[in-house]
Amino acid sequence: MAARLLLRSAVRAATTCRAAPVPALTRGMSAGGIPTDEEQATGREKAIMTAMKEGADPYSMMKPKGYAGSKLDPHLVPSITNKRMVGCVCEEDNTAVVWFWLQEGAAQRCPSCGAHYKLVPHELPL
Repeated sequence: MAARLLLRSAVRAATTCRAAPVPALTRGMSAGGIPTDEEQATGREKAIMTAMKEGADPYSMMKPKGYAGSKLDPHLVPSITNKRMVGCVCEEDNTAVVWFWLQEGAAQRCPSCGAHYKLVPHELPL
């Protein structure tokens, strides 16, 4: 008997206290959609994204163009100074790296395999 009375009062309370349906909240950005990365980017990130759209690679993030490594078509190595240390893996399956200093000027050869490298000036963006 007590259980039936308790159940009846709970049902009555639930039906009388039920609030009107609340409309779903809308987000401010839902009118135009979710902003893209380009729309949200600021500062240096935005400068990098615009440069990448124009086809430039300001921080050399993409894979470099392949060169033959000959005296006429040397591997180009960008540098912000007049010399840079270069590592050459002379053979494809070799585990040793041959390190040497590359100076500004004419193309230089790897002391081990003979591949040619040339230092080219590189300007940092911003």
